Amino acid sequence: MFRTLLVACALSGALACLAATRSDRPNILVILTDDQRWDALGVVQRELGDRALFPWFQTPNLDRLAREGVRFSNTFVTTSLCSPSRASFLSGRMARNHRVQNNFTEYPNELPGYPRRLHESGYETAYIGKWHMGENNDEQRPGFDFWMSHRGQGNYFDNEFNVNGTRRRFPGYYTTVVTEAAVDWMRQPHPKPWLMVLGQKAPHGGPIQPEPRFAQALDGFPIRKPVNYDNHAVADGKPAWLSESLKTWHGSQGPLYGLQEHDRLVRAYLATLLSVDESVGRVYEALRASGQLDRTVIVFTSDNGFVLGEHGRVDKRTAYEDSLRIPLIIRHPGLGGAGMIVSNLVLNLDLAPTLVDLAGAPALRGTQGRSLQPLMQGRRPRWRESFLYEYNYEEQFPYTPNVRALRTDRWKLIRYPHGDGSADRFTAELYDLANDPQEQRNLIQDPAAAPVRRRLEKDLTRLSRQSGPDRMPVYGGIVNVLPKY
Repeated sequence: MFRTLLVACALSGALACLAATRSDRPNILVILTDDQRWDALGVVQRELGDRALFPWFQTPNLDRLAREGVRFSNTFVTTSLCSPSRASFLSGRMARNHRVQNNFTEYPNELPGYPRRLHESGYETAYIGKWHMGENNDEQRPGFDFWMSHRGQGNYFDNEFNVNGTRRRFPGYYTTVVTEAAVDWMRQPHPKPWLMVLGQKAPHGGPIQPEPRFAQALDGFPIRKPVNYDNHAVADGKPAWLSESLKTWHGSQGPLYGLQEHDRLVRAYLATLLSVDESVGRVYEALRASGQLDRTVIVFTSDNGFVLGEHGRVDKRTAYEDSLRIPLIIRHPGLGGAGMIVSNLVLNLDLAPTLVDLAGAPALRGTQGRSLQPLMQGRRPRWRESFLYEYNYEEQFPYTPNVRALRTDRWKLIRYPHGDGSADRFTAELYDLANDPQEQRNLIQDPAAAPVRRRLEKDLTRLSRQSGPDRMPVYGGIVNVLPKY
């Protein structure tokens, strides 16, 4: 028997053979939403108490995942922009290293990632839904046995998908279409363990369109403006570029939403997540009905956060909390820990090494993330105490300058290294998140905070050097133009 196995190893490849000797490899389902901020979960809204912006919001199926799994309450992206963050999820690397630094760049075919590694290790792999790396390419990407995706952003209704090389138009609401495809795929016989990534479009804007049956579902609930809605002026300690962006596409007074539209924006945003929550419930029940639930790892997360009026913004990109903080829930029956809440600083970079670890596959080289498995097991490994955030100015979306930031469990330092000589418009920011979670009081000029500032500046420089060369574009200025989708 063992000799036969060795011969098979030689024929099929070392990685696949190594995995084939394991009988405990779980299926893995990754559900990735688009632009879902960290607090857009019912369970989090209840925890926030008086700070909750929409305490009436309910996500029963996601809350069940949290009760049965591990919720990472301090999860962040290292670049709050769709394509760079998606590439970081796949590769475990920061944007400066995977080179997907805007929403128009393909994920490099030669760059290792967890789907290809699991495929090499004997997993059957599928991608269904929004990919969004490369605007005009819907071709099947390496590492996937099954492919169902589309070009660019996709639409909320009636999309054309490339299904394993054949393009076909699917009428109906996006969330429903991809959920049905995912359930159909999971119900098929799979002799090998499988990985599926289910990419949702919701709640991404441009504009945000709820499913018709949910379009008025939240009309009777009060919408509370963030306490820092008007916290964007130079007099508030904010950089001048922030108020300059108010009337742009990404500002609260901009051409898309405007001041009078805040209630509509929030209701539409949350209403799309009602469909997502139902989708999670459908997938969960399909796994249970097919006997796969308790041998499937379910991951729920989002590519970045979204700012719903905080500091006068309607977007992501910035280093403010609602932009860079995301939900992350992992349900893994084999590890236990049901209902556990992990408060360590966790990054999107950590997903790739975590899934490779859980699958028992050889580790990816060059990752800057860490496996979360020890935290999920209730252990207390030495963990990161800070992380580096980066966003690069985009000529196609000239509403935000370059951003470099450092966040610890308590403090945040934000810099705007721009390269255009107008330093007075780019005030650095320093916030004590323990006492000022809404980031309203900039302490950058406070003498009492000077020792903290120096320490954070030193740490930011250290992490930046460790992360590799910083290829930063020259800032071209805030321009009020509509983006070209």
